[in-house]
Amino acid sequence: MKPVTALAAALLALCFATVPANAADRPNVVVFLVDDMGWGDLGCYGHPLIQSPNLDRFAAEGVRFTQCYSACGVCSPSRSSILTGRTPYRNGVWRWIPGGHPTHLRESEVTLPELLKGAGYATCHVGKWHLNGHFNDERQPQPDDHGYEHWMATQNNAAPSHKNPRNFVRNGEEVGELEGFSAPLVVAEATRWLREIRDKEKPFLLSVWTHEPHLPIESAEAFMAPYADIDDEGIRQHHGNITQIDHAFGALMAALDELGLSGDTIVFFTSDNGPEGRTADKGRTRGSTGGLRGRKRDSHEGGIRVPGMVRWPGHIEPGTVSKVPVIGSDIFSTVLAIAGIDAPADRTIDGTDIRPAFRGEGVERAVPLFWRTHIAPDKSHAAMRVGDWKLVADKSFTEFQLYEIEKDPFEERDLAAALPDKVEAMRAQFMEVWRGIESEGPREWWESEPERGRSAPRAKVKAAPLGDGEDKTGKWPLVRGGTVTEGPGGMSHLESAGEAFALRPLDPPLTGDAKATFRVRYRSAAADRTRNAMFCFGADPTNDGLVKAGTAIGMNQHVLFDGGWANLAAGEAAPGHFEIDDSFTARVTVDLGAGEVLLEVGGQTLKRPLPAGLKEVRHYGIYTKATASLFSEVERE
Repeated sequence: MKPVTALAAALLALCFATVPANAADRPNVVVFLVDDMGWGDLGCYGHPLIQSPNLDRFAAEGVRFTQCYSACGVCSPSRSSILTGRTPYRNGVWRWIPGGHPTHLRESEVTLPELLKGAGYATCHVGKWHLNGHFNDERQPQPDDHGYEHWMATQNNAAPSHKNPRNFVRNGEEVGELEGFSAPLVVAEATRWLREIRDKEKPFLLSVWTHEPHLPIESAEAFMAPYADIDDEGIRQHHGNITQIDHAFGALMAALDELGLSGDTIVFFTSDNGPEGRTADKGRTRGSTGGLRGRKRDSHEGGIRVPGMVRWPGHIEPGTVSKVPVIGSDIFSTVLAIAGIDAPADRTIDGTDIRPAFRGEGVERAVPLFWRTHIAPDKSHAAMRVGDWKLVADKSFTEFQLYEIEKDPFEERDLAAALPDKVEAMRAQFMEVWRGIESEGPREWWESEPERGRSAPRAKVKAAPLGDGEDKTGKWPLVRGGTVTEGPGGMSHLESAGEAFALRPLDPPLTGDAKATFRVRYRSAAADRTRNAMFCFGADPTNDGLVKAGTAIGMNQHVLFDGGWANLAAGEAAPGHFEIDDSFTARVTVDLGAGEVLLEVGGQTLKRPLPAGLKEVRHYGIYTKATASLFSEVERE
């Protein structure tokens, strides 16, 4: 990556000049971040069934926050704020990041591990990363470029699921398939680093970011056993997944104890956003908001209020419960204050030092709590909280809801009509905060992003060739990247860890001004693997040469794009609301004469020009990405 600039070097030197002379005065730091855990998903937050003994014990050993927030309603932005102390649109990670997307945590951001490393800390990151689109690729910064000396991570989710993941990279080298389940495997690597790798003369920063309980959920039988009397396998899987995290967390705390480190270590535990799914009554997306309004992606409380606990022996009274509002970006400011390092003075830092909140006392904020989630519902697209008052804005920033959160945590009573003067005062403050964020962030990134359903003016990203696949059905002469087996009712079951397709020759091929329409039904093959299922076609039987038309089920979008998955964001998309066991029927019309392709699915219609140079169609088939999907026979009308 590019060398550190003179300005950045001077800034870091200035920051480090305030470090306490005695390294023993600086505690070790652990940041344990889970993925998609709802505010009500733990026993210590009131869940009536889920067993979380280690986290419940941890809550009793320190402070448990009842109003802890993630910095966004989705994952990548929340993670960026923990590392930078800056709200997502300000630091540039304004959206969740698909593979191949240009958005990334820029090297111009000054991160917590970078500052701590420069101050003499050993640094390690294990688990999910999700702060770049080009993972383990020199085109964008990687964990080591942001200050982590040792790292073992994935770009986004564990694949093909939490069980036996095979997409981890350790310090730039692919690890291969690991035997076991993601959270325990991640903690095993963290423990190995603590025992065998780190410089034991230094204090340390250890980031442990699990994939659980994000889909595709897969839980070990041992952790589902407490829920054996529950008939619904989806509930058993979800609840077992939380218990699986709890077990892994307990193993890490035990390692700190065994190494004599617990007394000198401050441990933060929180989640990146609220629980997945539209409801808590179907599939494996069984996370609980504790009754709060909204879920993941929403700027209502259920999308952003999350578990939050901190243990720091000798500094936090065990059993403290604090109702002071805190947010993920506060971790940055708080750790720097504890370590005696000044925060960068050349940029706005949204987080604040929350040590008073460890005692249940209020904290001072230079910038109000602020949220904007790019894929939030239009009516609850953004929000700001000042004291007990929360303003919720629509996508156009013209319609506002007002709630007094301390009295109405479930946001049942919109006071906007009753208190117009209060709304106007908060609206003015909201716009002032947003203008400041917009002036600092790379606004060209989100301004050049298309609205859903529009094409992005981006160059096509060339897809790497896929490896040989296997067809066990005799139906698909050419398979790359995955395996096709016989599914129920004669459907084709296509499974892959990455991208995969299965093709047949089109006889006769489409040439000249020919036009043809194809129809195919598809659905996710298993409740824990809700991702992508698409029809594909082209002249060249390669991933790069195929057009994809279908549904990104887990993203709640119907999609139409050219080439590999990295081009998804540059294609056409239409939003929807999908359950994990929904079935879809896609009707795809290829019109060589008009030079366009039309996708009709779920009451939506998407249209896109055919790729330049595509003058004939010789192959057609099915495609998926990092999941298992079922496809009917492709019919030609």
